Amino acid sequence: LAVGAIMLLALGTNPLRGYAALFDGAFGGWDALADTAIKAMPLLLVGVGICIAFRTGVINIGGEGQIIAGALLSTTVALAIPGTPRILLVPIVLVMGALGGAAWGAIPGALKAYAGVNEILSTIMMNIVAAQLLSFLLQDLLIEKGAGAIKIQQTERVDPNSHLPILPGGTRLHLGVVVAILVVVLGFVLLFRSALGMRLRSVGHNPDASKYAGMAVKRSIVQAMAFSGACAGVAGAILVFGSESHRLIGEGGAAAFTQNAGFNGIVAALFGALHPIATIPAAFFFGGMLTGGIQLQQELQVPAALIVALNGVVVIFVVGSLKLRGRVNRWVERREQERRGDDDNAEAIA
Repeated sequence: LAVGAIMLLALGTNPLRGYAALFDGAFGGWDALADTAIKAMPLLLVGVGICIAFRTGVINIGGEGQIIAGALLSTTVALAIPGTPRILLVPIVLVMGALGGAAWGAIPGALKAYAGVNEILSTIMMNIVAAQLLSFLLQDLLIEKGAGAIKIQQTERVDPNSHLPILPGGTRLHLGVVVAILVVVLGFVLLFRSALGMRLRSVGHNPDASKYAGMAVKRSIVQAMAFSGACAGVAGAILVFGSESHRLIGEGGAAAFTQNAGFNGIVAALFGALHPIATIPAAFFFGGMLTGGIQLQQELQVPAALIVALNGVVVIFVVGSLKLRGRVNRWVERREQERRGDDDNAEAIA
């Protein structure tokens, strides 16, 4: 915040007024809170997937591509089965989104596990492939019919039965937020309350020891990437069926659709210490930065790039604090051991 204030001063604006506008735009009323929650939702879903992958020792930078894959599969299925009752169609499109993202995430997972391909490079390349696939399909195969001479890269509006229901309260908040919280709970149960999660975390801590203990390390890597991709794929489906346009839009490029949630979700996961539950407030914080940044820009007439820069500053400090956090934890553990040693000596003397 202090560095951000310096940036605002350099632009000739009042930092206090700027942060007041940012806070008001993000949390100043039910409508603002709803908008922040909607912005935070894809970050939260991607963040949960990142927690699963990172705790298995796999670095997933492919959230952008997995979002697109989930959106493409779910939209294609929804357009193929119009007229399906809502009670069936809404779960179908969410499951299809998860399957699309899981398949896209499993590919680099398999490449790493069975061919030794660096997952950072492969996931980044898969992002590019997904972006180009989105553009290709929206050029002709999935483009809205009867668009005229000027073609807009967007599909037809999906069946109204596939729209995510709006939650009570008179805001834009929809069922997708509830789905995101449910995915968080499932991610927590998977990682910390299941045998599979224990195996995944064991592989992340020490793959050699896990292999010696009889665990299928390669399969665990593929599973982790598939689970991670599934979370991002659900985000892709929600971005389509929870949007106000209710269609898949590729105009402006892939980043215009994903809203960079595939990358921002990584930061939210790191900010939440790679714990699914702690990722909720972290994602909400970054969602507030994005939502409140719009009002900050409007009121102070600062460049839109300032919001990107503010997010970048937060990222630098979050990542930079990881080593410091490790030192603090080790110091606390050492003090605790010394205290226990003093207690043991006191008991021995007594």
